[in-house]
Amino acid sequence: MNDRQGAGGAASQASGAARGAAPGSLGKVVLASNNAGKLREFAALLDAAGIELIPQGALNVPEAEEPYPTFVENALTKARHAARLTGLPALADDSGLCVRALRGAPGVYSARYAQRAGGPKSDAANNAHLVGQLQGEADRRAYYFCALVLVRHADDPEPLIAEGRWPGQIIDVPRGAHGFGYDPHFFLPELDATAAELDPAVKNTSSHRAIALRQLLARLTEEA
Repeated sequence: MNDRQGAGGAASQASGAARGAAPGSLGKVVLASNNAGKLREFAALLDAAGIELIPQGALNVPEAEEPYPTFVENALTKARHAARLTGLPALADDSGLCVRALRGAPGVYSARYAQRAGGPKSDAANNAHLVGQLQGEADRRAYYFCALVLVRHADDPEPLIAEGRWPGQIIDVPRGAHGFGYDPHFFLPELDATAAELDPAVKNTSSHRAIALRQLLARLTEEA
């Protein structure tokens, strides 16, 4: 029996158990990502709600394509893909950095920003490319954006969708050793620190993912 065949019957059972349930009663939820940084952030936030998060890689789920120009479309595609292949409720986010002076770039291409310009795919390359693109720009305003989608089963007609926005500024010289992605260059004036300088516990209460996840958990509680 292949993954898709096994997912069908299990998906039906999962959807019946999950719909209208309190957050903790969801039990196991597959995270439609293999990003270790995202897993750490989401697991820390969801553990308190009684939800066990399983990375899709642990269930041999390949990454879904992200062909769309908007965060929410990509997140929904990834969530349905993971739910279809596992029979479990699935959580997916599509997130990235949006810089005002760059007309919202890197945006949905945040993880592949340097690669799209002919460079390697890595955090270091992305950060170097970003700083290079902003040379001479006085306006350094930016924000992290997260579109978060939960589907109870692959064909869920009412996916739960939440969004979070975390404003900051881009600095040229990296600071801090925590976090991932653009965090060393993402400066938060009100905290006088970059996202990479924040203790993970602090970041997990204020980041774009934390904002979106609180909205999502509130929606689940309302449905119970």
